[in-house]
Amino acid sequence: MYLFKYNICDNLIKEGKTMSITNISALRKNLFGSLETVVEYNDSITVSTKKGNAVIISEEEYNAMRETIYLASQPGLIQRIKEGESEDISSMSV
Repeated sequence: MYLFKYNICDNLIKEGKTMSITNISALRKNLFGSLETVVEYNDSITVSTKKGNAVIISEEEYNAMRETIYLASQPGLIQRIKEGESEDISSMSV
């Protein structure tokens, strides 16, 4: 599972998506603005605390990640997609 998570992060970086980093005190001061930014721009915020970090993401991003994980967990699905990519679609009828 860890390789999968790192691949997602690598892809986000390649796409130019960044993750804001803040501490809990700064987040408290601007919670509404921070949440608005997350939702409006589909941004992520890493919040650092003394006991560890937490990540705030939009509901849209969360649902997309859940869907990706679900699809990746389906046996044989990735193989079927790869096979479908190599098919010649010019001879297919609608």
